[in-house]
Amino acid sequence: MVKSFSANNDTVYVVNFWATFCKPCIEEIPDFIRIVKKYEGQKVKLLLVSLDLPNFYPAKIAAFAKKNKYNTNIVWLDETNADIFCPMIDKKWSGAIPSTIIVNNKTGYRKFVEDQIKPAAFEAAIKNAIAKSKTVGQLNDHSIIEPKLQEPE
Repeated sequence: MVKSFSANNDTVYVVNFWATFCKPCIEEIPDFIRIVKKYEGQKVKLLLVSLDLPNFYPAKIAAFAKKNKYNTNIVWLDETNADIFCPMIDKKWSGAIPSTIIVNNKTGYRKFVEDQIKPAAFEAAIKNAIAKSKTVGQLNDHSIIEPKLQEPE
């Protein structure tokens, strides 16, 4: 699944890093799901990457997602060393969550936010990424790198 989120196509990928114990994460995820659903016909996809502790995988993360109706792609990052995975996503990422990256690998569109995103700002970023899809862009090397991810059952 992660390979599809780093494919060189004109799809806009939203990858959100969160955890079940993170209140701002939990507040923004329903808006992300709602807004991405609104734009799914325009090739927008969401991936939630849980940074919960290993003892939360897979049962507690899956139960939390089900209880909160997170009906989207969810994986668990099987890497606890932030010095390894953070620079793969963004060189400036301190490891704080929530953090979100919005990417269109074909056009080179890339936006990284290390904070909670308000719905209007998130939707504006999605619109910008879609608009970039409709114009000829140049590819850059900001594709999403594939750290070890596991899907909760």
